[in-house]
Amino acid sequence: MKNELSQIKNMIFEIRGQKVMLDNDIAVLYGVELRALNQAVKRNIGRFPLDFMFQLTNDEWEFLRSQFVISKSNRGGRRYTPYVFTEHGVSMLSSVINTKRAINVNINIMRTFVQLRNYIITKANTNEQIDELRKLLLLYMKNNDNRVNEIIAVLNKLIAEPPKQTRRIGFNVDNS
Repeated sequence: MKNELSQIKNMIFEIRGQKVMLDNDIAVLYGVELRALNQAVKRNIGRFPLDFMFQLTNDEWEFLRSQFVISKSNRGGRRYTPYVFTEHGVSMLSSVINTKRAINVNINIMRTFVQLRNYIITKANTNEQIDELRKLLLLYMKNNDNRVNEIIAVLNKLIAEPPKQTRRIGFNVDNS
């Protein structure tokens, strides 16, 4: 069970400030076809408001694909952006997908969401979390310092260059 919970934990992403799961991952866990899951959701769309389920934008989907090995659409993969389900959306799925396996998996998914929430609450002010954030900040600074230095160098060069002399175009009016 612990292995299954850690597997589920790896399928939870943060998008738009919410912890969500991809429709494909849920379909695999439930042992149903993605098409069947999406059809069941569409037949019961009133149960899935935007805070329960939403469709990813192309940019969000491209970002996820760049982070993980997910097939490109021109190579037999998805041809549309996936739906994602929040914790409440996953809970609502149990009333739509009513197989024994789906119910058992759903219970484990709910446990995983609770574990993640508890971890965030209990680790909110620890030195360990502050140290992790410090390491991430240093890594970010290291990766971006070169870019910032290049930008500053270009700006300094532009400032240091004397302005080019330009000739006025048009008729010269002699006021004498």
